[in-house]
Amino acid sequence: MRYRKFGRTGLFVSELCLGTMTFGGRGEMWQKIGNLDQREAEALIGHAIDAGINFIDTANVYSEGRSEEITGQALKNLKIPRENVVIATKVYGQTGTGALNSRGLSRHHILDAVKDSLRRLQLDHIDLYQVHGFDPHTPIDETLHALDTLVRHGHVRYIGVSNWAAWQIMKALGTAQRLGLARFESLQAYYTIAGRDIEREIVPMLQSEQVGLMVWSPLAGGLLSGKFSRDGTAEQGSRRVDFDFPPVQRERAYDCIDAMREIAGRHQASVAQVALAWLLHQKAVTSVIVGAKRVEQLRDNIAASALVLSAEELAALDAVSALPPEYPGWMLTRQGGGQQTLLREAGVVFD
Repeated sequence: MRYRKFGRTGLFVSELCLGTMTFGGRGEMWQKIGNLDQREAEALIGHAIDAGINFIDTANVYSEGRSEEITGQALKNLKIPRENVVIATKVYGQTGTGALNSRGLSRHHILDAVKDSLRRLQLDHIDLYQVHGFDPHTPIDETLHALDTLVRHGHVRYIGVSNWAAWQIMKALGTAQRLGLARFESLQAYYTIAGRDIEREIVPMLQSEQVGLMVWSPLAGGLLSGKFSRDGTAEQGSRRVDFDFPPVQRERAYDCIDAMREIAGRHQASVAQVALAWLLHQKAVTSVIVGAKRVEQLRDNIAASALVLSAEELAALDAVSALPPEYPGWMLTRQGGGQQTLLREAGVVFD
């Protein structure tokens, strides 16, 4: 297992992160994703730790809090030293009895929610506390002030964001700098070879501001696992059968799957391993979140960290999955290319 620097911080995390969305199965939606009990979840966490994974991601809304409870109890039962793991969780969605203020990113909700998460996880601090979505009803500075309070009090070590647009993240980073508050050190976002939308605006912003990238649903809800074919057949038990999420442009995805099958055959690897390895080859990626229902599935995913794709294979995958040109991207490329040509002619050497 390799480890990567977490954004611009001094923290190091494994390039694969164990996701816990399959733990618990409480609530109609979460049952469709997974319903692992305590024993099954501990088997996954134990295998992940043994494989070198030091990063675990959960959320207060997963299985209505049950995922956090199982994760915390597993760390205790397995006697995993606290300093050996980086624990991430989230705040935003509705919790508790569903009272009017038991949701969103207000100071009221954040300060209540962190106490509940710490109790469920049986921890005295959370390493990475992430806002799980954008709250249009709460000023960004109110959210940042609340999160900064948690950092200053030691309840939280770092803060991150999930599912925000590039302009929203930049506004938050600017506000944090202006007010001297803790800033978002990571973004958790959907990114796959069949869904490269974040490369348009978000990835350049992350690289410019040294914000780490955690990838959720790297197999597009199982679609890129190799279980699905263009004719519509699918292996029984796949999450996509009952919960068709995240949205994917199917023809583009199947073109990618066809290309990955060929590469997987050459490496004696699974299609899922190629999809994960492609992400691990992307410079902006800090850690890829892998979830599983069985140890065998997790073992297959972890093997992707050892899969090295050649330059030719990466080029082939890039060609089949490339985003169609979109303004202002094509204009920026045209203008930037013209400027670079002029500089080269003037004798400037580029790396």
